[in-house]
Order: sequence, then structure tokens, then C-alpha cells
Amino acid sequence: MSKLAATPHTRTGVDVETRYEIERFLYLEAELLDDQRFDEWLELFDDDVHYWLPTRMTRTVRERDLEVAGRDGAAFFDDDKAFLAGRVRRLASGRSWSEEPPSRTRRLITNIRPVRLDSGEFEVRVNFHVLRSRAERHHDTFFGERTDLLRRVPQEPGFHIARRRIVLDTTTLLAPSISIFL
Repeated sequence: MSKLAATPHTRTGVDVETRYEIERFLYLEAELLDDQRFDEWLELFDDDVHYWLPTRMTRTVRERDLEVAGRDGAAFFDDDKAFLAGRVRRLASGRSWSEEPPSRTRRLITNIRPVRLDSGEFEVRVNFHVLRSRAERHHDTFFGERTDLLRRVPQEPGFHIARRRIVLDTTTLLAPSISIFL
């Protein structure tokens, strides 16, 4: 069972056309973020979204299932849509000290693995690499995996993000902040 889903689901593969639609949607999202079109990016989320980046700790082989914090554990982000909207407003205001001047970002999305759930929604696992460059000499890189729950919507771009779970590959955050969206 997926760590994203709250209940067990029947999981089936997706056809080539649906896979292409999902890939286009994810590439559009990356473009909106890299172009700092945050208001448009926010429109890609359902009103009941859960945007979550739990912490990670190095564990022994026997404790590997405890490596990523659970729902009641620590998290860098544990946001709903209202909180995401507040972060977007703060970035646009110019009063976000960690993003003034704004970061330049480049997102690489790979290994897109969609499955259709019996609910009609899609669970999509994606590997990512995000480069953030600030000022003249500051660079951060973020590697990891996201698990998204996508819902079809009749309007373009065809999907909304209902859930996002982000797991960084690193256990120690070397960046001074995570003021960008992953």
C-alpha cells in the first residue's frame, strides 16, 4: 500500500495517452515554478490539498521503516492550501528575507511512475532534482522523490494536485532555508 494513500486501493497501470497527459502536467508545474508564476502554480492544487515534507533520519537496516517521519512526526512543510497561498503572497510581497533577491531555480523531473487508483485518481511517484541559485555565489541542490495524488478536472491543464509527499534524499539540510517549493 502507498504511504500517501490513507486506505488500500487497487492499483493499475495507465495507458500511453494518460501517461503523456500526466507528464505534460508535471512539466507545466515545473515551468510555472521556475518562471516564478506562483499564483498560476497555486491554481494547480485542490482546495483540500496536503503538501507535506517530512524529516528524514538515518536508521539501521532493522529500523529502515522509521527513516522518514510519520504523520505525527516532524516536518519541514505540513501545509494546506491556505498556508501555501500565504507563502505565495509573502514571496510576491518582497518581504520574504530568504527570497530577496529571489532565487533562480531549475527543476528536473524524471522517472515518472503513474498508477490509476480504483477511486479514479492517479498516484504518481516522481524523482526530482532542484537547483537553487541565490545572489552571486550561493547554490543549493535538493534531490528526492515526490508522491502526488492527482485528480482529473474538466478544465485545462486536466489535473489538480490533491496530495504531495516530498522525501529528500539527504538527512541533513545544508541549505540555509527551504524557501522555495519542491
